[in-house]
Amino acid sequence: MRLDQVWLRYGARAPWVLRAVEVEIGPGQSAVVLGRNGVGKSTLLQLAVGVLSPTRGVVRDRPRTVGWVPERFPADQPYTVEQYLTGMARVRGLSGAAVARTVGSWVERLGLAAYRDVRMPALSKGTAQKVGLAQALLRPPGLLVLDEPWEGLDAATREVVPELIGEVLDDGGAVLVSDHRGETVRLPYAAQWTVADGTVSVVRPAADGTRASGSGTTVVEISVPTARALETVAALRAAGHQILRVRPAEPPPTGHVDHPADPPDRVPDDGAAPVGPVDGGDDRLADRAGATGEAS
Repeated sequence: MRLDQVWLRYGARAPWVLRAVEVEIGPGQSAVVLGRNGVGKSTLLQLAVGVLSPTRGVVRDRPRTVGWVPERFPADQPYTVEQYLTGMARVRGLSGAAVARTVGSWVERLGLAAYRDVRMPALSKGTAQKVGLAQALLRPPGLLVLDEPWEGLDAATREVVPELIGEVLDDGGAVLVSDHRGETVRLPYAAQWTVADGTVSVVRPAADGTRASGSGTTVVEISVPTARALETVAALRAAGHQILRVRPAEPPPTGHVDHPADPPDRVPDDGAAPVGPVDGGDDRLADRAGATGEAS
């Protein structure tokens, strides 16, 4: 898809919101749209989706199936969650048993089972956003557009968003994401577009070895108890991962006592995902008493 010399304003004499935009994104590619609030990020995404039409210029080669999640999902609708998703599945061309199967799958995956019979206006913003994600993915999209997708979500679902994006890319779809919280560090393979003063700049194209249709490699460092190191290495290799190195964990700072009863890392007040390990007990990823290795 390509935005070819796209200009946009909201009235004949209104100021230009976007001017001479020239950007493109291909199958299996992703881009993060960055910029201050109010500079036109959402406008750019709505042009990409087709919610808005350019005042000048043209949007070319938009995929037939587009998944769209606005920053604030419109939950003021007289339906329950299940009724809404069932209706949207039919609108998207699903029929028969495929409707119930697909809706049920997304309800379970996004933690919406307890809300199936709850009417949409009664949902919290975060739960409504989950419904928005589900409806955008009822059919595999050729283009997925997410406007601040992490806003209002619980920590568990924030972790799922990059996984969903990766699946769309693996299927050959393209993904556009806006973000002002810094959550898109979770998408290190994405290109970066910035919006400022009505113009859109590509400040970082997709990196070499970018994830496109499943390509690219990420290094993950994990920590396990020493007694389980060999077992873990063997399991990772059996799963097809490459082990880069295994080393003893660094000792804790002098005077520090790492006790199993230590509370989990604090969740920041702004609702962001917890920093550091969240799994408890001997299996937690950052058990300082363990042996540390890197796997890719």
